[in-house]
Amino acid sequence: MLQRAVKAKVEICTHFNSKQQVFLDFVLSHYVSEGVEELATEKLAPLLKLKYGPPANWIADLGEPAEVGAAFTAFQRYLYDEVA
Repeated sequence: MLQRAVKAKVEICTHFNSKQQVFLDFVLSHYVSEGVEELATEKLAPLLKLKYGPPANWIADLGEPAEVGAAFTAFQRYLYDEVA
């Protein structure tokens, strides 16, 4: 898991803005410590709340929910893409 996270982190730095990178790094740390379940779509809201508190905080930092959800889903391909 750690090797996948390290590989994905390189890609995250290339494909996401700095604020998204901070959140996705946070998600990666949970993935490494807690397991693949942290990547489930239903974990997005609890992770956002844990990192940012109320929705207004993360919306101000990361953008609209659809945008955040898209980034959360998109970065996961870098964990498993053999070419990344």
